[in-house]
Amino acid sequence: MSQGFAVLCPGQGGQHPAMFDLLRADTRGQDILREQVLATRFDRPLDEILHDPQLLFANRYAQPLIVATGLAAWRVLRDELPPPALVAGYSIGELTAYGVAGALTDNEAIDLAAARAAYMDASLAQAPHQGLMSVGGVEAGEVEELLRRHGAFVAIVTGFDTLIAGGRSDDLLAAANELEGLGARTGILPVGIASHTPLMESALSPFTAALDALDFREPACAVLAGVSGLEIHDIPSARRTLAQQLTHTIRWSSCMDACAERGVGVALELGPGSALSRMLRERHPHIECRSVSDFRSLAGVVNWLRSRLD
Repeated sequence: MSQGFAVLCPGQGGQHPAMFDLLRADTRGQDILREQVLATRFDRPLDEILHDPQLLFANRYAQPLIVATGLAAWRVLRDELPPPALVAGYSIGELTAYGVAGALTDNEAIDLAAARAAYMDASLAQAPHQGLMSVGGVEAGEVEELLRRHGAFVAIVTGFDTLIAGGRSDDLLAAANELEGLGARTGILPVGIASHTPLMESALSPFTAALDALDFREPACAVLAGVSGLEIHDIPSARRTLAQQLTHTIRWSSCMDACAERGVGVALELGPGSALSRMLRERHPHIECRSVSDFRSLAGVVNWLRSRLD
């Protein structure tokens, strides 16, 4: 195990039309994408999805594609690098994390991501017009209390005064108006469901059944549970916390703190996007952290990491 090296796996929000370009430019990456059968996995061509923002940010495509690109990138990189000491995933990225840790194959994780997205989308039948909203500039405890008054929830905690709120769209807008009066910054995110809130309750049972049906392997390295920031090493805990995060707040700030507490000095975000590496650098500036998305080639990623890990 390489002490001090962590892998971060992003959630939704950073996907873009070129998110597979580094992989397509790499011979090994091309082979892995063929193994993931992305060309025929969906009900329309992959490039059509990538170049249509409405499709690319729809859960049914976004969640499996984010898992697919993260795991494909890691498979290209992993043979050139020491194994990580920790892996952490943000929202759907937690499935990617278990793939990185060897508990799931690529296709198992991608299939599970697609099922997860379908179960979450089905929750809209019982509670339509949901969403997520970023909030910054007001202490998180004060925001949580205000959200509760409006029937909304804290979905993800990212810092002392930054978080993601989830709930019905009208409730979020009402909360936003009051928050902005307090000096907060708010912004509606391109996600049409209230992930990590009680509005996902109807997805819990079928997703738990899907997890139980999988031949989960024991993680080869520690995976941080999003709901707590605690290390997961065993299969029952992995299944339990993956299901729990559907309806419970993600404590991403705790995951970042866990990286620092366990002596992580270098971290790599698998992409797409670079939000996690930016947040980690801001919270713990002593940790060197970059995203695959920062580089022009996967070989460049390897060279950077080797220079930091040697």
